[in-house]
Amino acid sequence: MSHSVRHHLGIEIDAYDETIRRFIPGYETMLRVVAEEVAASRPRRVLDLGAGTGALSEAILERAIADDAPGVAVTSLDIDLEMIRQAQIRLAPFADRVSFLRQSYHEALPPCDAVVSSLALHHIPEMEEKRRLYASIFGAVRPGGVFVNADTVLPADPAGRAATYEVWAAHMVDHGISRERASQNFADWAEEDTYHPLSEELAAVAAAGFDAVCPWQEGPLAVVVGRKPPTTPCPSGRRP
Repeated sequence: MSHSVRHHLGIEIDAYDETIRRFIPGYETMLRVVAEEVAASRPRRVLDLGAGTGALSEAILERAIADDAPGVAVTSLDIDLEMIRQAQIRLAPFADRVSFLRQSYHEALPPCDAVVSSLALHHIPEMEEKRRLYASIFGAVRPGGVFVNADTVLPADPAGRAATYEVWAAHMVDHGISRERASQNFADWAEEDTYHPLSEELAAVAAAGFDAVCPWQEGPLAVVVGRKPPTTPCPSGRRP
């Protein structure tokens, strides 16, 4: 699997962090909510899927420092080499707490206490494929751990979908992007992005074995949290 953010969004990598805030409503709040949910699970090993420029990894590590949690370390996983290089620059101050892994999130995931992702998993086109990833994440996360995914969700009904796109376009217009360009963005992104309803995302996370909730949503963006039970039942009800 390959993916290039430069090609997909049509922006220079070093402009990503400024541009994404113009594209995405509630971006800063979204990162904060994910970091809070992760911190609440008191992890040591965090895996950031499709980590990009490292904004979410940074938010998690900054929260760990604020909470005086010295044992927290993040593995930043991405397939895009340009994004990894940008993340290495950004996360240099956390060198003793961060590592980088160039691979697809469809490959085997390392064991961890928490898996996070932001604005990455909408590149998976089919919900069945996403369910398989969520099952893989469930297997990687320790009992009592957490999966937190911040991503785009859109209603299934055409009217609700159109209304959400309008909210999204209004955000871009408020940040200096013309309405025509916003509409073209949606058309361009549709070549690689698939946005499912929030109810389907919650159901898929729950089907993997997590207790699934949505603590935050703003316009087209939502944070879905999957909490893995402290103990996992044995198959067929057998005792360990």
